Amino acid sequence: MPQTGILPADPPADCSLCPRLVAFRRESQAKQPDWFNGAVTSFGDPKARLLIVGLAPGLSGANRTSRPFTGDFAGDLLYQTLAEHGFSRGNYDRRADDGLELVDCRITNAVRCVPPQNKPIGAEIKTCRQFLLGQLAQPPRPRAVLALGRIAHDSLLTTFGLRRATYAFGHNVRHDLDDGLVLYDSYHCSRYNTNTGRLTVDMFRAVFASIRADLGPLDE
Repeated sequence: MPQTGILPADPPADCSLCPRLVAFRRESQAKQPDWFNGAVTSFGDPKARLLIVGLAPGLSGANRTSRPFTGDFAGDLLYQTLAEHGFSRGNYDRRADDGLELVDCRITNAVRCVPPQNKPIGAEIKTCRQFLLGQLAQPPRPRAVLALGRIAHDSLLTTFGLRRATYAFGHNVRHDLDDGLVLYDSYHCSRYNTNTGRLTVDMFRAVFASIRADLGPLDE
């Protein structure tokens, strides 16, 4: 992975790097002034062995609550599954102040601001990759990275300087990268994917069962 000691792991809440995303955030702020409506920072244990990378904040989820995967269906499924596999402590209640703690796990997104129709464009993914690079460069380096969806998978491979053709995306596929780092893939835990049957609860659990088996228990 390219080395960096200067890139920040998170953007400021009022990040202005992507004009289209800034304009969309401002539209949301005008409609919902009580929402967060900003660039969403990473959440969880900074020393975690597992880093989860999603697509982008949901309009009424993280864009509203300020915490990744908090406040929408995707978060309901993700946090339930994390709890089942020992990656969280406390109760998830769709609020950033619910007291939930992640255990040996950290969550971020490939794009940190909510995009129109939940579809970031290539330039936005590229611009925001600096924060993904900064996150991955924070010591200690994670041992496992889970990509939720193809965009997260592709952005991670680019961040690592790896060819996409060599590491094809597929649900519950495990990729051994350099220096002992492992990349896992999963279909995104969106309501659309679960409603259409592309992703079932058992399929999602299977990914975390594989990660837990590989990582073993939490290092004491």
